Amino acid sequence: MQNEKSEGTITLYEAIGGDAAVRALTGRFYELMDTLPDAAACRAIHPADLSGSEEKLYEYLTGWLGGPPLYTDKRGHPMLRRRHFVAPIGEAERDGWLLCFTQALEETIASEQLRTIILQPVARLAHHMVNQE
Repeated sequence: MQNEKSEGTITLYEAIGGDAAVRALTGRFYELMDTLPDAAACRAIHPADLSGSEEKLYEYLTGWLGGPPLYTDKRGHPMLRRRHFVAPIGEAERDGWLLCFTQALEETIASEQLRTIILQPVARLAHHMVNQE
């Protein structure tokens, strides 16, 4: 996603409801990761306290959706694959992550069209993050 917008257009960040929507999405995502049995493999590669991970995802999604560039302002370029390479990410971890993200998106973003627009590149990114057979 780009942070630049043409006059008269709104960003996905604005379309989904801004800060409150991104907070709700990321909060629900980590609640699901912490509780869904099908997300156990993904949960296992995260720290015991998920608050730091939740904050990073919130910052990243805020900027990625066209809101303020919180993540890059604090942490520089995301380099997501490189930053995640320390964690063994295989199919089970990827699938658990996508399950949580998809369900959180469905529960927090009312518009099916906006969910589809968001989920397609997120799913591609999740597949790109796999670093284990």
